[in-house]
Amino acid sequence: MLKSHGRYSESPITERPHFTWPGGKRLAVYVALGVEAYAFGEGMTENLVPGGQAAHDVLNASWRDYGNRVGAWRLLAMMQKLEMPLAILLNSAVYQEAPRLCAAFRTAGCEIVAPGRSNSDTMAGMTEAEERNYIQGVTDAIAQAEGRAPQGWASPWIAETPTTPETLQAAGYTYLLDWCMDDQPSWLATRQGRILSVPYSQEINDSSTIIGRLATGADFADMIVDQFDQLLENAADQPLVMSVILHSFISGQPFRLRRVQKALNHIAAHRETLWLTTPGDISSHIHANPTWAL
Repeated sequence: MLKSHGRYSESPITERPHFTWPGGKRLAVYVALGVEAYAFGEGMTENLVPGGQAAHDVLNASWRDYGNRVGAWRLLAMMQKLEMPLAILLNSAVYQEAPRLCAAFRTAGCEIVAPGRSNSDTMAGMTEAEERNYIQGVTDAIAQAEGRAPQGWASPWIAETPTTPETLQAAGYTYLLDWCMDDQPSWLATRQGRILSVPYSQEINDSSTIIGRLATGADFADMIVDQFDQLLENAADQPLVMSVILHSFISGQPFRLRRVQKALNHIAAHRETLWLTTPGDISSHIHANPTWAL
């Protein structure tokens, strides 16, 4: 047999438990906004164009900073106007880099999900002890700022070590967003038991789509609408989750923001038939009914 990670087994979506989301809804939709911090001139980067001066890349560094200075504020205002909840994938270093932005998220009641200290980091190659210390440092920083520890985790660059689910579970996390294998929450096996995987799209994601595949803002907006319409149709047969993943320096650009808002307006127009929610509330609902996830 092929080598396997052993985290989950075969589970056809046609053979799942029947249940509904709160209010008898069949489709849960959440929007997550990546708000990130980067070290200047070192570590991993998200680049608009290939960096010509790796040690002093003003172009890409200032483009990323646009997200926390401008884009995130406009995206937050858009979500408030739409009356849709918002989850923030917040690097813990942003508390030092943009404290007033973090305060605005807190005032708005956003869920804070932990995606590492900085997106200049990667956990790939860490020892188990190094990873444990890294995750605990991020957890402590968010707990100190927010008054409570985060329940959800998304690894920087979706890069795990072989023991990341174990480390997260031991640190008190109830769910993670790294795995993209399903449209329903799924249990991941760990040494101590299991941790919940909440669906997180690598497709309806402005980073992989716009930066990675060079799609236009219009293309990305069309993808959001098509994904929603198809999942809404599929949800007649089974409860599903749709995620829309945005980043402050990508979708926060004005010409993309306008397209994203049109797409989310399309979703919001169906709010009476949807559970507009956060990944943390999805996790809590499944933890209260653990047999609904496989």
